[in-house]
Amino acid sequence: MKKILELISEEMQEAFEKAGYEKTLGRVTISNRPDLCEYQCNGAMAGAKQYKKAPIMIANEVAANLSDSKVFANVEAVMPGFLNLKVKESFLTSYLQEMNDTDKFGLEKPHKPMKVVVDYGGANIAKPLHVGHIRSAVIGESVKRILRYCGHEVIGDVHLGDWGLQMGLVITELKERQPDLVYFDESYEGEYPTEAPFTISELEELYPTASKKSKEDAEYKAKAMDVTFKMQSGVRGYRAVWKHILNVSVADLKKNYGSLNVDFDLWKGESDVHDLIPSMVKYMKDNGYAHESEGALVVDVKEDTDTKEIPPCMILKSDGAALYNTTDLATIMDRMENIGPDKIIYLTDKRQELYFEQVFRCARKTKLVKPETELKWIGFGTMNGKDGKPFKTRDGGVMRLEVLIKETTDEMYRKITENHDLPKEEAEETAKLIALSALKYGDLSNQASKDYIFDIERFTSFEGDTGPYILYTIVRIKSILNKYKEQGGDIAGLKLMDAQNASEKDLMMQLVGFNTVMESACEEVAPHKICAYIYDLANAFNRFYHETKILSEENEERKSGLIALLVLTKNVLETCIDVLGFSAPDRM
Repeated sequence: MKKILELISEEMQEAFEKAGYEKTLGRVTISNRPDLCEYQCNGAMAGAKQYKKAPIMIANEVAANLSDSKVFANVEAVMPGFLNLKVKESFLTSYLQEMNDTDKFGLEKPHKPMKVVVDYGGANIAKPLHVGHIRSAVIGESVKRILRYCGHEVIGDVHLGDWGLQMGLVITELKERQPDLVYFDESYEGEYPTEAPFTISELEELYPTASKKSKEDAEYKAKAMDVTFKMQSGVRGYRAVWKHILNVSVADLKKNYGSLNVDFDLWKGESDVHDLIPSMVKYMKDNGYAHESEGALVVDVKEDTDTKEIPPCMILKSDGAALYNTTDLATIMDRMENIGPDKIIYLTDKRQELYFEQVFRCARKTKLVKPETELKWIGFGTMNGKDGKPFKTRDGGVMRLEVLIKETTDEMYRKITENHDLPKEEAEETAKLIALSALKYGDLSNQASKDYIFDIERFTSFEGDTGPYILYTIVRIKSILNKYKEQGGDIAGLKLMDAQNASEKDLMMQLVGFNTVMESACEEVAPHKICAYIYDLANAFNRFYHETKILSEENEERKSGLIALLVLTKNVLETCIDVLGFSAPDRM
């Protein structure tokens, strides 16, 4: 189904051509003066020099060809040559009806669907998720859903940090505390226990303790590095403990990501490509891509056009150890071989820009990816407190993600129970849904690259540009539809009718923009565009609601047309919040 601007532009192009001008001049845009018109065309201005005519003369000729248009209710040529346009209510209605009757509201399938890997989350094993993890999870999940909705095959990969020194630190501390565990008996040849020798809370205490010790005690750090090497080399006992760490951590991560409504298709980590590194290094050496520099193995990635220094991409340190660069490049190689993506999208803190520039250039120079494979990095800003600094707990520590979610949910529960008498279980479930909308919308409504202030009072408000306001609008529509059904109405198969007032037409004008916004959000990988759209749509609906009789409308045909408009509005809003990663309760 064509986007509405395409149809309007086609009508305008025919009018230009009929008047003897190039049809390309008939491009229509949304009006930048909505107080004057709904759409505008500046083609007469562009054609004035080419045809050596005053632009107002061209505009008048074109306007005359649209006097009996099925698309435009009003075409006005104004000085010095603008064409101000208003569309017919009947054209709008027929377009919306087709949207309503078509899968995905008529969103066109991509000409060439892509296979896309979205690399987001990036949690480290044995460490709890904290507020710093929220942006990668929330933005990445939405990017995955938007691309998938638009017709692409999308694979989300958490890409765990599960293979570095932190593993050696945890195992070393465990060995110090429980040296008699069978895992540390090198002569043991039997099966290891299936149950981990620690709980998630014990595990999360082991790492910070070990990390602190390693900074203060060089001998302890040397032990941890030796344990890391042995674990990575496949020593049975250490590898068995590592698997316990992985299993216990992943179970907890799945629970915490689940509370954010974030789900990954792949739970792979750095460890999954460890065995690929030697062959990748050999390939880079054999083909002359990598060379030694001060004992380390590097690939030069600078280009003649660079205006700033781009350091070489280090593949191995001087002691032969792998780095993040190494595992990221091996992961690209693995993905190309086993998935064959057309595009890989990475979500990380924006301070990693230079790092990804090096990795991407290295992947291209060493031909780990095909020339046509797109590597895209999305760097996001920081979630800050009201003081403008990275968000902390009241005592200055880094807040755990589950604590942030709980505090937001508790605040929503307080607001719900203050104003409504809901059963406790329903109130708790409703609070979870609204809290999730507050957190996700609060994040996603900002452009990813920008820092933003986390303000729990503003984010949990039912007024203004917030998630709860969007949900409140959807619940209001659901309530009207339920009352309509209670009165004996049937919402299935209803037909839309022409708008009869300005607020009704404005709502319809917002709805027809769905395809354009969704396509744009997909192409630009920009969830904030969908947030801006649904905020405008919710505002348009609430103005319409306050100015229009719906359930009390006496003309049954008119009432059924209004209900059809409500159904479409609800469905569009719910589709949008679904791709943003949250949902609406039935009442609140």
